[in-house]
Amino acid sequence: MSKKNLRKKILEERKKKYSKFNSINFKYIFKEIKKFKKTNILIGGYYPVNYEMDCLKILKELEIRRFKISLPVIKKNRKMNFHNWSFSAPLKLSKYGIPEPLTSKIVKPDIILIPLVAFDKKLFRIGYGGGYYDRYLSKIKKNKKILSIGLAFSFQEVKKIFPNIYDQKLDIILTEKKTLR
Repeated sequence: MSKKNLRKKILEERKKKYSKFNSINFKYIFKEIKKFKKTNILIGGYYPVNYEMDCLKILKELEIRRFKISLPVIKKNRKMNFHNWSFSAPLKLSKYGIPEPLTSKIVKPDIILIPLVAFDKKLFRIGYGGGYYDRYLSKIKKNKKILSIGLAFSFQEVKKIFPNIYDQKLDIILTEKKTLR
């Protein structure tokens, strides 16, 4: 099945099966963050849209525990950067209708929580097809050690994704049922 067809199929399934009760337990994420042996960890999150796994509760709990939070801001030429953000700060809607921070300070997260459409057991993902996260991960990994964590529902797992040369493998994928490494 082509990536385009697989994306369409999983997005339809995600819309049907989505429930606000399906979330990842915070302690699973926190356990992975504690393993990252660094102080002053900056977390890159995302604002969930289109029935994505909701990570806002996770980000809120991390902020309560004094972690710095950032969200992506889409730029020209299918690029993105992360900008500092706090739950007390306002957001603006991007041209795609995704809330983004108003701050102009670009930051480089140590750990990035990544939404996805589909994934396989080899930790490859399919997103919406724009390549934003793949470009960002490729760029940042050249200069910094980071941890990329994909968040998904267990039903988004597929047998095999056929990655191209630009697709970036994730370090971990967490679902409401399991952890893949």
